Amino acid sequence: MTTAPRPRTSTRDPEELTRRLTAWLATRLPGARAAGVTVPASNGMSSETLLFDIDHPEAPVPSCVLRLAADPAAYTVFSVYDMGRQYRTLKLVSERTDVPVPRVLWLEEDPGPLGAPFFVMERIAGRVPPDVMPYTYEGSWLHAASDAERERLEAATVGLLARLHDQAPLPEAEFLALPGRGDALRRHVTAQRAYYAWVIEGLARSSLIEAAFDRLERLWPRDPGAPVLTWGDARIGNVVYDGFEPVAVLDWEMAALAPREVDLGWTVYLHRFFQDLTAGSGQRGLPGFLRRDRVEARYARLTGHTPRDMDFYTLYAALRHAIVMLRIAYRQAYFGEVAVPADPDTLILHHDSLRAMVQGTYWVG
Repeated sequence: MTTAPRPRTSTRDPEELTRRLTAWLATRLPGARAAGVTVPASNGMSSETLLFDIDHPEAPVPSCVLRLAADPAAYTVFSVYDMGRQYRTLKLVSERTDVPVPRVLWLEEDPGPLGAPFFVMERIAGRVPPDVMPYTYEGSWLHAASDAERERLEAATVGLLARLHDQAPLPEAEFLALPGRGDALRRHVTAQRAYYAWVIEGLARSSLIEAAFDRLERLWPRDPGAPVLTWGDARIGNVVYDGFEPVAVLDWEMAALAPREVDLGWTVYLHRFFQDLTAGSGQRGLPGFLRRDRVEARYARLTGHTPRDMDFYTLYAALRHAIVMLRIAYRQAYFGEVAVPADPDTLILHHDSLRAMVQGTYWVG
């Protein structure tokens, strides 16, 4: 992980983006200029991020973040980028819950100004647990924290999920209902099956991912319960912290109506993903942090809802993550950054842990 090149994220010209952004900004705030435009080194692969300041005496906020739909020429990670849906989700969470999210300023659904739809939101100061190198590695600020400080961060983060699920009004979140038949969980999994089919179109299939889908059906919950507004990408790497308290929850592109456990399983497994990588490299990591039993117990105390069928939901999280990783690997192959091996399952970084989940041995011991 220390030497592998970061996958290519865009074919766009940063200088051209800056020029076009300044021209667009003047249409929203006459006389305004975009200053200090930068593309962060940690720019994601599901959409693009620009950071800039507004040079204007009446700027609504001094510093902004622009989320731009993915470059269609860059072998996108997802098939659809609905920036309006993300914008509406942020506004709903901001207005109807006390979960901290950045203030959204403008939505531009016309692809003309920057080549794709985008929205602009306030930039929140703070620090985020890094993905590269993972926060579980020695040297990260979270790894260097005390047990008590990590306990504070864990408690506050689980509290975010509890408040989101309890406070977001379901009728107003209906625009997040996924299409299809059946209850919210069945629709969610059906959407993932469609995503997998899109990822492998014309390419090698993954026997491991397909075995995981089969295992899901055998573990299917008898009663998934009522859906809630789920964050979707519920992990600490998408939270800005001031000290050890969350001040902004980011990345809502996977938000949907689904059982509460969809978020809980993702939170638990995405930490385990990084912890497993760390342990595999010979470091101890953070084995006591965001443990499944602790997260479940804390969530139950906060909400009165005891998480159910978590073997199913953690497997589902690992499966969803595997599909994304397979797409990213095929994307790297498209740009000539990697070669596709004979067994495409090896492109999935966590194939060993996913296989153990399929076999029912991962959470043993």
